[in-house]
Amino acid sequence: MQLDYKVLWDKCLTVIRDFVPEAAYKTWFLPIVPLACEDKKVTIQVPSKFFYEYLEEKYANVLQMTLHRVFGQGMILNYRVSVGQNTTGTVVEYPVEINQTTTKQPTAVSSIKDSGTQLRRVVPQEFDSQLNTRYTFANFYEGVCNKLARTAGEAIANDPGKTTFNPLFLYGSSGVGKTHLCHAIGLRIRELHPTKRVLYVSANLFRIQYTESVRKNTTNDFLNFYQHLDVLILDDIHEFIGMKQTQNAFFHIFNNLHQLGKQLVLTSDKPPVSLNGMEERLITRLKWGLTAEIAKPDIELRKLILQKKIEQEGIKLKDVVFEYIIRHVTDNVRDLEGVLVSLMANSLINKIEIDMALTRKVVEQVAGAKVDVRQLSVEKILDSVCTYFNLNKALIHTVSRKHEIVQARQITMYLAKKLTPYSYSHIGKIVGDKDHATVVHACKTVKDQIEISKTYRTTVETIESDLKR
Repeated sequence: MQLDYKVLWDKCLTVIRDFVPEAAYKTWFLPIVPLACEDKKVTIQVPSKFFYEYLEEKYANVLQMTLHRVFGQGMILNYRVSVGQNTTGTVVEYPVEINQTTTKQPTAVSSIKDSGTQLRRVVPQEFDSQLNTRYTFANFYEGVCNKLARTAGEAIANDPGKTTFNPLFLYGSSGVGKTHLCHAIGLRIRELHPTKRVLYVSANLFRIQYTESVRKNTTNDFLNFYQHLDVLILDDIHEFIGMKQTQNAFFHIFNNLHQLGKQLVLTSDKPPVSLNGMEERLITRLKWGLTAEIAKPDIELRKLILQKKIEQEGIKLKDVVFEYIIRHVTDNVRDLEGVLVSLMANSLINKIEIDMALTRKVVEQVAGAKVDVRQLSVEKILDSVCTYFNLNKALIHTVSRKHEIVQARQITMYLAKKLTPYSYSHIGKIVGDKDHATVVHACKTVKDQIEISKTYRTTVETIESDLKR
């Protein structure tokens, strides 16, 4: 019996949607087009080779499990990679067994890699890539703020110089993880492509080397060295601003490497268009590939990073201390790590407990986040909410069930729980003398409304933003 593969694929999407985040579902699964189902094979079309490789790496098990559930056991998934308006004739198969998908690459992947021209030379043992082995993809934790940059970094590490992400231009403020990602990319390339000459260098060191080559009349040697790299990772290119000769030297190196299909990874504290003082011809080239921002870590990523660091160090933090740190150390990962190290040092040397008093002191010293606790009190939040809704604060403490009063009361409870270390009972006592269960219900109600109503979400975010000023 001929299977209606389109209907069945729609059922697959329904199953997959329950297993992956909504953003991932829309990005990686909705663009898939089912093409055929015959001879125990389901063929799907994906937009690019990168798209296929990402699905295989991240979601192979989910796809295999779903295929077996909907189409039946023994079905094999085939990919067809689209090129423009057409598709390639290559159909890529991967093994049926789930445990094999994590250890064995698809047959066509091997043939793709083997079909390319391979460099037969071996990188000399004395060549130092200047990579820090501590900074890997394994400990570069992913969040919304760095997902694009990380995904692109992994893609070029797998196939340096062959993706559209060349150059990869990463930008963001200090401490958000640009340098970490650079080293992770370089290390992965050395692991997967040991014959490639990979070099990490800071813009400052590059400038010093160039200046020395001019002074010693060895500029040709300097240029020759850089032009024979396979991967150049240049950190903090904004330090070239105002240095015309250094920019000119790098411009020629960039052109040579790019024309030869070599990979460039660059970082800066700002995007190319904002690099005032950089030559226009160089800025144009910096924008050729992918420009990806690494933003300040959001609260979910800060939670993940801090939890991982705590596990690595084998220490314990009280919930109230943990919450205080992630609420007040918001600018970058470096400060987050610095606070934890300082807390550990203070605790061990002075033989004292890591309590709120010590935490506030360390957070202020390391992150410069001097916060008056009274400014984050429940009372302060209540004042802000009432001001926003133009309500008399006394009404919040009444038993009134008017919509605007109930809404203000619930938002106050929600923000108090989110922004302060206080318990549900403590918050309830201040906001209308309510019990623990009432506050829990209020927090859930607000959270649900935020997810379904854009207007409601904007209201809550506006009040929260005002509180943080």
